[in-house]
Amino acid sequence: MKPAAIGVRVHSGWSVLVAVSGDAGTPEIVDRKRIVIMDSSRVGTKQPYHFAGQLTIEAAEKHLTDCAAASELMAQASIAAWRDELRSRHYGVADCAMLLASGRTLPVLPDILSSHALIHTAEGEFFRKAMRDAFEHLCISVTGLRERELDERAARAFGAAAQHTLQRISGMGQTLGP
Repeated sequence: MKPAAIGVRVHSGWSVLVAVSGDAGTPEIVDRKRIVIMDSSRVGTKQPYHFAGQLTIEAAEKHLTDCAAASELMAQASIAAWRDELRSRHYGVADCAMLLASGRTLPVLPDILSSHALIHTAEGEFFRKAMRDAFEHLCISVTGLRERELDERAARAFGAAAQHTLQRISGMGQTLGP
């Protein structure tokens, strides 16, 4: 089996996964997939913190716990099915890199719910945690990468080939779409 690494960008209620194989000089996009990680049949799952803001703290905690469990299970099922599909094509998932936000530490729930900006931050962290937990449950290690640090990390990883690799990846994005 050829090794493939997974890149992940998480959004509210869904994620994009990209499987990449090859080396720095000749990366190959093996597959990409959009998965849903929230149960749209239940009220308040796409923006769980926005919805929780309308509830008592106890009800908000329960809502968030229930949504987290459902999101993680949905993520696990989708990732496992995609991993199996990649295996059928003779690619083994080596590990995962996930884009992270700025890393702002969240306060306690009542403080989050009293700030619209913190609600947005919390929702981003909520769905990233569901994805991270799903990958780890499937024994796929996750490395978090802050988007603003990507160029620096590429330079450390690829040395002189970093700029060429980043240009190549950018070109792939233009061909494949976002």
